Amino acid sequence: MKIIIVGAGEVGRYVAKLLASERKDVVLLDENPENLTELDNNYDLMTRVGSPTSINDLKLCGLKKNIFIAVTPDESRNITACILANSLGAAKTIARINNYEYLLPDNQEFFRKLGINTLIYPEALAAVEIVDSVKRGWMHEFRSFGNGEMVLIGLKVGEGALILNKPFKTGFFNHSFYRIVAIKRGNRTLIPKGADEIKANDIVYFICPKGNEEKIRLDTAKPPIDIKKLIIMGGGKIAYKTVQNLSDNYSIKIIEKNKVRCRFLAEKSPSNVLIINGDGRNIELMKQEGIADADAFMAVTGNSETNVFACLAAKRFGVRKTIAEVENIDYIDLAESLDIGTIINKKLIAASNIYKCMLDEDALNVNCLTYSDALVVEYAVKKGDKITKGCVRELILPDNVNIGGIIRDGEGFVVDGDTVAHEGDHVVLFCTSASMPKVADFFQ
Repeated sequence: MKIIIVGAGEVGRYVAKLLASERKDVVLLDENPENLTELDNNYDLMTRVGSPTSINDLKLCGLKKNIFIAVTPDESRNITACILANSLGAAKTIARINNYEYLLPDNQEFFRKLGINTLIYPEALAAVEIVDSVKRGWMHEFRSFGNGEMVLIGLKVGEGALILNKPFKTGFFNHSFYRIVAIKRGNRTLIPKGADEIKANDIVYFICPKGNEEKIRLDTAKPPIDIKKLIIMGGGKIAYKTVQNLSDNYSIKIIEKNKVRCRFLAEKSPSNVLIINGDGRNIELMKQEGIADADAFMAVTGNSETNVFACLAAKRFGVRKTIAEVENIDYIDLAESLDIGTIINKKLIAASNIYKCMLDEDALNVNCLTYSDALVVEYAVKKGDKITKGCVRELILPDNVNIGGIIRDGEGFVVDGDTVAHEGDHVVLFCTSASMPKVADFFQ
């Protein structure tokens, strides 16, 4: 099956690279040839210069019985392109949107009748991730699987952590509470082997059953962060959806420059949210609004550099938890090196959700991670699957694959070498995108 992607911005390029690395048949369409040059030269995919709303250009991509994804920055063009693609025979269409109203159940049915199967709203998805981050202040990244029975936690390990400098082959990590599935060190992602050990300032990914998070916090010497007072710089869609999703247990201030936007937020926000018309880059204003007393600071303006520097300023005032929206994917490593608590990239989040639609029905969940060029995938195990043919130590898994946990009968547990997957289990594993086709072979 061919996958046609319209829009070679960061979302389109990221999804195209993921799928091309799996040797999928990918066509990337964009009106600007400069957006396609790097991909054309470095990845095994087809690029075309053309308009997403041109019937002729769409026909040349070969739509019949194939998947069509429209992720240009223009919502109306994405919707139009998907309607056209459906009429021209596309098997499935996905549109990136900017209007939360379209996600209401009745409206989604309306769009399905127009031939649009899935709507992706990046700002709403980013808000969900931010809410998770606020609730779990000491973590960098958090993902859940099944009905929350297994969780993935990513965090930076500092000096004093119990797990530092312990080679895995010593048996120190006995997997009673958690399993370490990956280590991000500098620009590399490592799947730990016997001689490897964790160093200070590594970003480490843990998989554990729900309820074992506290053991990870203690072993990594992370102090608890109880967030009650939150200051948000930038009153755009992400901020708006975030405060809608947070409970009224939080005291929240939003600092926004635009007076019209402030009036909208004041009318629509919950009673525990105070709207301040001002520039969050003004240090004196931030002092007046109590930045030194805030438990958390979140910068979600449209400028990545502003967001990063605002979080650094907040840290100087003693704010323990900072969250920055970083739109340029190339800036994520830089922001992480500056020790920003949590980095949000709505394009990566959108790409994860689009990528889910490309997987076989046995792949229930997939997450592209912010700090690592890898995926965490949840698979359903069927009778006769290759994954059931032996214990973990006997399976010849592809390189860069690590099985972390299994959900069985509503209960999660960490795997060890003797674990055998059964029919009906959900298996949670960590892998690179290039390994996905070989991983999928174990679930057939």
